Amino acid sequence: MIFGRVKSLDAILATAEKKSLHRSLGAFQLTMLGIGCVIGTGIFVLTSAAAQKAGPGMILSFIVAGAVCVVAALCYAEIAAMAPVAGSAYTYTYSVMGELLAWTVGWALILEYAVAASAVSVGWSGYFSGSILRETFGIDLPLWLAAGPYVPGGFINLPAVVISLLVTWLLMIGTTESARVNAVLVTIKVVALTAFVALTLPKTHGGNFEPFLPTGILGSNGLGVVGAAATIFFAYVGFDAVSTAAEETKDPQRNVPIGLIASLGICTVFYMLVAAGAIGTIGGQPLFDAAGVPFTTGSPELARACLIPANAQALVCSNEALAHVLRQIGYANVGNWMGYAAGLALPSVILILMFGQTRIFFVMSRDGLLPEVLSRVHPKWKTPYIVTAITGVFVAFAAAFLPVGQLADIANAGTLYAFMMVAIALLILRKREPNRHRPFRTPAAWIVAPLTIVGCIGLYFSLPYEAMAVLPIWGAVGLVIYFLYGYRKSYLGRGMADGGETDIDMAPPGAH
Repeated sequence: MIFGRVKSLDAILATAEKKSLHRSLGAFQLTMLGIGCVIGTGIFVLTSAAAQKAGPGMILSFIVAGAVCVVAALCYAEIAAMAPVAGSAYTYTYSVMGELLAWTVGWALILEYAVAASAVSVGWSGYFSGSILRETFGIDLPLWLAAGPYVPGGFINLPAVVISLLVTWLLMIGTTESARVNAVLVTIKVVALTAFVALTLPKTHGGNFEPFLPTGILGSNGLGVVGAAATIFFAYVGFDAVSTAAEETKDPQRNVPIGLIASLGICTVFYMLVAAGAIGTIGGQPLFDAAGVPFTTGSPELARACLIPANAQALVCSNEALAHVLRQIGYANVGNWMGYAAGLALPSVILILMFGQTRIFFVMSRDGLLPEVLSRVHPKWKTPYIVTAITGVFVAFAAAFLPVGQLADIANAGTLYAFMMVAIALLILRKREPNRHRPFRTPAAWIVAPLTIVGCIGLYFSLPYEAMAVLPIWGAVGLVIYFLYGYRKSYLGRGMADGGETDIDMAPPGAH
């Protein structure tokens, strides 16, 4: 009977209708929202990891990842428009496929948000240590304080720990970004990347793109164009902000697809130009071991190879890829400014991710699936301070000891599972309730949704083996917790479907 515990869509919609939103967004506003949310850590940080996996072929990886995002976003938009409420894919799954599968989605989202926040913290650390400390102030952090044990001589990534704990503190005391500050940060990111493209493309050399596919299309263990696409999928996540804005959109049937496809299309072209500029100027070939096999990203072997003077300036060895490229081609000051831009913009992304993670925890606790103490709100700060503190410790620990590429891969595993479940929920709803009002209908749903499912599964199995293994292990731990606690304590299971309908302000649209 565990699959029979479905929190009806009507009950969810009744809650949503208490707070209807004004329809004011057009196609242009949605497109700008999508660009602002998508352009973030992925392109600033993961360029070097993608180059190690695919070399110049990573330009094609951006197209593959972007295409999967487009079909996933179209599926997301239909259900988001029908149920514009807290909980994202967790809530959608609860309303269609029941409590057990909803738990697995919520548990995967918890992993996604927290690990993604760790990845951004590590990415910020690279720019802070390089552009701000070393290039500006002449301070070189000892290696044992600047990197985790994956680097020979490294022990802990202290800047990543500090920034993640600082953001945790800000969230606990209730500090959030204003729309104005967020708009300024988006502008900084876009201007920085535009400057990068303008300065690098005129200096590209065709020879730097050869061989174009050094690891092939479908390499093993996360290599090749598709393997790199599975990693840089992280660079696109945030597009769901456009999907969830469907309730506030004028003529959503026309404007939501325009906003989704336009924003993802513009970002894909942007990303390809950045990748072409980086590779065309200094090259982007992977580093290989003696047997001709590319080193695994984030591995001690790759770190040792990067210590060899002949490899030290390679794109794949940089912790601040875009600033590094600019310095290599004679724009040292602009490279530093690129580092400052990342240093300013990336903490806001950490905040948004951790905000989202704690709210998923909050919604699951509100449904009785996790202990009520997790949704306890501080009497003075008015924030879920207990779950925020737990999240912050987890994020800081992962950021302290793991490399950014591995963290991104682990986060992507949870994201891909959640997106696949949304596509499945869409098909079930189309079959089960064909006449239900849909403010937005996914075009060619019986083609788009299966493409989403196939795309998500394909990218998941293109991740490194270690990242693939994390999701089922994490899921197994989650199922133990569910059957020991959530199954017995669930409000729905105890006949109290509305037992936790209290709410707190949800996160602003996020970006990775």
